[in-house]
Amino acid sequence: MRKTILGAVCLMAAFPMICCAEKADSDYPIRPVPFTSVHVNDVFWAPKIETNRAVTVPFALQKNEETGRVDNFRKAAGLMKGPFEGKRYNDSDVFKVMEGAAYTLMIKPDPKLEATLDDLIAIIGKAQESDGYLFTNRTIDPKNPAPGAGAERWSNLRVSHEFYNVGHMYEAAVAHFQATGKKSFLDIAVKNADLLLNTFGPGKRRAFPGHQEIEIGLSKLYRVTGNRAYLDLAKFFLDERGYYFQGEKYGPDDPFNVYNSDEYLQNHKPVLQQDEAVGHAVRAMYMYAGMADMAALGGYPEYVKAIDRLWDNVVGKKMYITGGVGARADSEAFGDAYELPNRTAYTETCAAIGNALWQQRLFLLHGEAKYADVLERVMYNGLISGVGLDGMSFFYQNPLEADGKSKLYQGQVGRSPWFEVSCCPPNVTRFLPSVPGYVYAVRADSLYVNLFISNTAAAEIVGTKVALSQETKYPWDGSVKITVSPDQDAAFALLVRIPGWARNEPVPTDLYRFLDENDEKPVLAVNGAAVKIELEKGYAVLRRTWKKGDAVELTLPMPVRRVVANDAVEADSGRVAFQRGPLVYCAEAVDNDGHVLDLSIMDGARFSAEFQPDLLNGVVVLKREMIMAPMRLGAAKVRDVVLIPYYAWANRGPGEMRVWFPRD
Repeated sequence: MRKTILGAVCLMAAFPMICCAEKADSDYPIRPVPFTSVHVNDVFWAPKIETNRAVTVPFALQKNEETGRVDNFRKAAGLMKGPFEGKRYNDSDVFKVMEGAAYTLMIKPDPKLEATLDDLIAIIGKAQESDGYLFTNRTIDPKNPAPGAGAERWSNLRVSHEFYNVGHMYEAAVAHFQATGKKSFLDIAVKNADLLLNTFGPGKRRAFPGHQEIEIGLSKLYRVTGNRAYLDLAKFFLDERGYYFQGEKYGPDDPFNVYNSDEYLQNHKPVLQQDEAVGHAVRAMYMYAGMADMAALGGYPEYVKAIDRLWDNVVGKKMYITGGVGARADSEAFGDAYELPNRTAYTETCAAIGNALWQQRLFLLHGEAKYADVLERVMYNGLISGVGLDGMSFFYQNPLEADGKSKLYQGQVGRSPWFEVSCCPPNVTRFLPSVPGYVYAVRADSLYVNLFISNTAAAEIVGTKVALSQETKYPWDGSVKITVSPDQDAAFALLVRIPGWARNEPVPTDLYRFLDENDEKPVLAVNGAAVKIELEKGYAVLRRTWKKGDAVELTLPMPVRRVVANDAVEADSGRVAFQRGPLVYCAEAVDNDGHVLDLSIMDGARFSAEFQPDLLNGVVVLKREMIMAPMRLGAAKVRDVVLIPYYAWANRGPGEMRVWFPRD
């Protein structure tokens, strides 16, 4: 049964989208090669994906039990007694881990894990009310729901998270259906979605979700069921923003007052008129991804124009060098243009994941490498920094500087095993198994290579099945060999992304630039013969008739590069950051005599790159070469400096850390 379903219901992308046997009326012009068709075997991502499967998913399932999140469903189902525990949005954590578990089943079957999901689904089904409503804190005690939930159903959607929770349930239910072919969870999701269809929409009840997510979930339900009404409801929720005020009003001292502002909820303007990223960063990223789905699946080009304007604003004025978004920790929100503080940066792991989802969708719409460039920056830096190398320690906030003493927002001084508001660890569990789905994509007679990861894969183009493989040690080394083996000779274009960082462009805007120019150029060869790189939208395009075993070799120079920010970024004025390949580097106290906040690095300092297999699961470190000052200056010894990849910091205990260094 599993093979049948995976044949008819294929993953359209890692976990952003799926496609079904009944084709949508409109769709993304570019289709990702499903992650189930790409088998990663590299030294970088494969261990992380396996740690997620073997450690993080079981750990997160356990934490959901220990913290009462699953017990809330048991109480709502009448299987045990007691009050609701935790926050009103805790149901979503259960759903996200279930989604991640379903994806891991697609990678490696696990009867025990599948049985665990079956048990959870049975409990959730019993917790669901007879008309389809599912919100455990209200079902457990309707007269005393959790703070912020509202007095009655849907009475406080600005902060209740009722739609947010079930949006994650829809995603999890679709993933479970894909993984197992069972409809038990999907039936629960459809029953809930049908209740919303009967309640909300034109001529019915007006509303929009305070925390976006349901738009993505409804789009997935539309794909798997073919019911256009789900997509129309997602559009209704998007289009309500900027036109409709809902919910309770709070006084100036009320803890929910901050969550009631229209800018915070992206409700200050209709979505099609928004041109600046404002408010809660995760909500914004999910909304922009939902708008992209609407543009593609619904065939609404006006949504494309809106998210293109927003992309210019985010990537041009509001994104950290790590790909993180969200400057203000106190409100988890975007700041003003060029407001990018380092020590107090919010940069939530969930926001990085949302950014990755959005960038992938924009690539699928436009076919431009600049979106994959940003996606790569997010994935290799500000996203995987959110999970420790042990798979059981996490960051909610991912700052670019730390003093080793102050507690981080929603956490401890260093990494935390879990959080009271624990949206980030479950989000990691569902992203990591999806990584292989970002490597390749297909459009008509074009096959895109977006990420450089050792793998074997199967794709279909111009009616021909094509076996693919990559051999590379990326991101530690810039040599990539891609072998193309069609079942029969076939004419098509292979589009190989030439990363912006390899073209002297760290980001596709003027927000950051390399301080030093690099004269080394990428080199491309086909079957050993050099090929001139002629770029189209950031891709080297190889149009030819491909034969079995054809080999494409790409060499990307990886010198150590200095990065400086736009002059308008006050926090980085007079400072420099370091990058090698796609990786941003930082200095951590443990490698630098116990302190780094006093470090400055002059422009003339030289760095060497060295792979250390026994450090942090194997990383390339950057070392400043030790020099001696002239004798007339007292023979002062310049302090040695060691830099590690930013994603790996705080895996050896808390301490000082810095990404941006004074230049004098």
